[in-house]
Amino acid sequence: MNDLSTGLIVLYGANGAGKTNILEAVSLLSPGRGIRGARVRDVQKNDAIDPWAIAGVLDFAYGEEVRLGTGLDPASRTGSEKRTVRINGQTAKGQTKLAEYLSCVWLTPQMDRLFLDSSRERRKFLDRLVFTFDPGHSGRVTRYENALAQRSKLLKDGTFDQTWLSGLEGQMAETAIAIAAARLDFAARLQAACDAAAKDGGDEYFPKAQFKVKGILEEMLHQAPALEVEDHFKDRLVQSRERDAITGGAAVGPHKSDLLVHYAAKNMPADQCSTGEQKALLIGLILAHARLIKAERGRPPLLLLDEVAAHLDDGRRRALYAILQELGAQVWLTGTEENLFSDIRDTAQFFEIARSSITPKA
Repeated sequence: MNDLSTGLIVLYGANGAGKTNILEAVSLLSPGRGIRGARVRDVQKNDAIDPWAIAGVLDFAYGEEVRLGTGLDPASRTGSEKRTVRINGQTAKGQTKLAEYLSCVWLTPQMDRLFLDSSRERRKFLDRLVFTFDPGHSGRVTRYENALAQRSKLLKDGTFDQTWLSGLEGQMAETAIAIAAARLDFAARLQAACDAAAKDGGDEYFPKAQFKVKGILEEMLHQAPALEVEDHFKDRLVQSRERDAITGGAAVGPHKSDLLVHYAAKNMPADQCSTGEQKALLIGLILAHARLIKAERGRPPLLLLDEVAAHLDDGRRRALYAILQELGAQVWLTGTEENLFSDIRDTAQFFEIARSSITPKA
């Protein structure tokens, strides 16, 4: 697909035609596991001989072009999860380097149950939003989870080596506070973006959300300095060793936090709202996130909206298209029916996806 302009790009075709595969490919040009959350090895087709790879060219408004490429490292051993990244023909040290050039925000049908799903799914959602602004956040989460797993194994095996456990608990405490602080900081900025959109009258179709990060560490950070909270958390880990040896994991930590969302105008928890209200709240959050990126970085992110229009009424659909066009981003939209996008027939680029082929439509 060449010569794609800023604005709306519509991919339409039957279920299973490959629309989401295209969105996934685009999403993998940004850091992380892409819209499906797939591991590097799982992106590979079972019958494929050559390792998978994706390439694209970013054309910025001021004339600069940046060539991005990523894929399964061809030199890696079988079963490896090593991903290689190239920028303008040069191998980058890691995939977080992609964040300097491309911010990617997406919404998929699987996310529609976010407010009804487990707290784990909401934490993953929040951390992915934070990661867009702070690429180091993903590394901190990984370090914390690895230290938590190692500590759990030692406790389960009865290996109460004080030096070893203290080292792991020190690492957990340090990274846990950094994770909680990053979540709180981002949540405050995103809430401000939601508030600003509501003041501009943008909540008629996509209502304002009120949200907070709920967790013991987050609550403590509102009341005490970070170093004091870090020391307190480490003491709690020491005190809970015997219990954690039985139950596994740790009773307290950022792995227990949750993102609580309310429909502000009704003061109603999102999980008690109707299906339509939940969808509108979620779209509103994604739009606020995109506006926040544009405000802080000077350019909007690339948006990937998979089947987003299918369950919206005509009014919300038209409002969504108007907001997306005003945002000034490149937005990829998918749907099974071309008529879902009739309101933007004269302004969007259309492509029919059928039998693994892409056909431009005038």
